[in-house]
This record gives sequence, C-alpha cells and structure tokens, in this order.
Amino acid sequence: MAGGNGASAIRGSRVGSGPMGEAERGEAAPRQSVTYYCSQDHRSVVAFSVEAEVPATWDCPKCGLPAGLDTENPPDAPRIAPYKTHLAYVKERRSDAEAASILDEAIATLRSRRKAGEIVF
Repeated sequence: MAGGNGASAIRGSRVGSGPMGEAERGEAAPRQSVTYYCSQDHRSVVAFSVEAEVPATWDCPKCGLPAGLDTENPPDAPRIAPYKTHLAYVKERRSDAEAASILDEAIATLRSRRKAGEIVF
C-alpha cells in the first residue's frame, strides 16, 4: 500500500519522541574515562562517574579475560580446572579399600534381600 497519504512519513515514530536536550533531561554527571588492558593486547575505555571508585580490574568486552589498569602488566587469564566426573570426586574421598568394603556391604545386602524373597530393582 504505497499511497501518497503521508502515513509512511511518520512510520516508526511515536508521540512524545524526539531529541531531548540537556534542558529536558538535566545535566549529565561529570565523568572520567579509564583505560583497561587485557593480556590479549585489547584496550577498553570505560566511563565512570568522577565520584565512583574505579575498579582495579574489568572484564574485556572483546575476549572476556580480566583487564587491568597497567599497560605493561595486564592480569593473567584465570586457570580453569579440568572437568571432573562424579567418579573422580568419589575417588578423591574414598580409598580403594573403603570402596571395596562399601561394595561388599552393598552386595551382601542385595543377596540377603534375594534370599528373603524381596523384589530388588
């Protein structure tokens, strides 16, 4: 419907929309720009309020690694522990002798239930 009724001229706008100046919004808070550097040689500039406490590290928006304020010594990437299975955690808590003892106890319980005629799933 490509008519010349002028409706397409206002498409995408809404009542009350328009540029707002400082007079309508109020004055912006004074800001300071802080530059952070990550170990991948990325540079990120972040604006903070002058009154705000500037954090020592900031996550790099490009790679996600921690970034610091020192150009020459950016923070190291965090060490990521390898994934452990449930069995690995169990082996950390139990010795082989304890595991054998628990297994023998569980087998004895199952055998006694079978002898008693219970249905075991």
